[in-house]
Amino acid sequence: MSYIIDRRLNGKNKSMVNRQRFLRRYKSHIKKAVTDAVNQRSITDMERGEKISIPTRDTAEPVFGHGDGGRRQRVLPGNKEFNTGDKVLRPKGGGSGGGSGEGQASNQGEGDDDFSFFISKDEFLDYVFEDLALPNLVKKTLHDVDAVEFRRAGYTASGTANNLAIVKSMRSAQARRIALSASSRKKLKALKIELDEEESKDEDLINPIKLKDLNEKIAKLEEKIKKIPFIDTFDIKYRNIIKEPVPSSKAVMFCVMDVSGSMTQQIKDMAKRFYILLYLFLQRNYEKTEVVFIRHHTSAKEVSEEDFFYSRETGGTIVSSALELMADIIEKRYNPAEWNIYGAQASDGDNWDDDSPQCAQILSQRIMPSAQYFAYIEITPNAHQALWRAYEELQGPLGDRFAMEQIANASEIFPVFRDLFSRKNIKEAV
Repeated sequence: MSYIIDRRLNGKNKSMVNRQRFLRRYKSHIKKAVTDAVNQRSITDMERGEKISIPTRDTAEPVFGHGDGGRRQRVLPGNKEFNTGDKVLRPKGGGSGGGSGEGQASNQGEGDDDFSFFISKDEFLDYVFEDLALPNLVKKTLHDVDAVEFRRAGYTASGTANNLAIVKSMRSAQARRIALSASSRKKLKALKIELDEEESKDEDLINPIKLKDLNEKIAKLEEKIKKIPFIDTFDIKYRNIIKEPVPSSKAVMFCVMDVSGSMTQQIKDMAKRFYILLYLFLQRNYEKTEVVFIRHHTSAKEVSEEDFFYSRETGGTIVSSALELMADIIEKRYNPAEWNIYGAQASDGDNWDDDSPQCAQILSQRIMPSAQYFAYIEITPNAHQALWRAYEELQGPLGDRFAMEQIANASEIFPVFRDLFSRKNIKEAV
């Protein structure tokens, strides 16, 4: 039997590879636990890890065993209780107990508790945002590119020791030696053949002078071949590493929220949760993503993140003011040739009757020609309001660039979020 001993030195994170392998193996269990955790906890409490439990029966390692078949002989021990044909009675008392089982207590049996472990904040968010991305993301121009990547670009005659290409250098040296010694080796081969022919003659016919001359020529050629250096500075090759600019995907997300009097505190809280989840998703996945926060009642205002989520300002409802402000900001600050423009609007759908058609007009004529994607979320358990009916007419002309969803309670926030930003709907262009 052979034994393999791994004597490689491990770093301080020596268990990281095993941990990642474990997470991949039990990915389905972890994703289910993460989904349950998201539905149970507040979305404002997303940035922490989670304790995951896996049934012990699912952690069993595969083993090899001998199956039935073949011819073999065994000697089995006898017994004093049973004869051929006797029926074996069921044993009295309870069976084996399990750590997660139910029923009455028993003094018999044994089992194992579920295997529990803790995943970190980053691992938790990886599972939360898996398969999610900004729809229709387009890589724009190389404007303000500060990201580069290193890639291989052949070989060069100069470089640092850590980029030394040993195999390439040895091949170059071997080719040089073969090229420089080709003519000498050809002459050497011919002289050796001539020497063998001379030595194979009878002693009376051998010419000593010719024999001596051949040996001297062979010795000179062998010495000449030996003087060719094994490796020369010309042979040394280094891997050529170059910097290449990477196209940046710059995106801006407009978060538009209704804070009018018809928006109850419960509806505002669900809207805040949706935007917090969206904001966390954008900050985690896209380094060059800017977020613009717009609050509106009868008038719209661009605000900071703190004011967007926690300001107490309220009033009537004119949604078109927010869309007008969004269109003005796009024209002034975000060139569609360089920016991917996204919008998400949350409202209870209640709006001034004459204003809803104007909202649809602003959205279709001023915003959507420049935007990659716009999502409207109506937060209400009741029937759809005037704004929803006005937006419904845009779904056909705008296609998959415009989406509408309804949220009736807090448990629907995360499923709606996944539907709106699912990777399966992405049409990425380069």
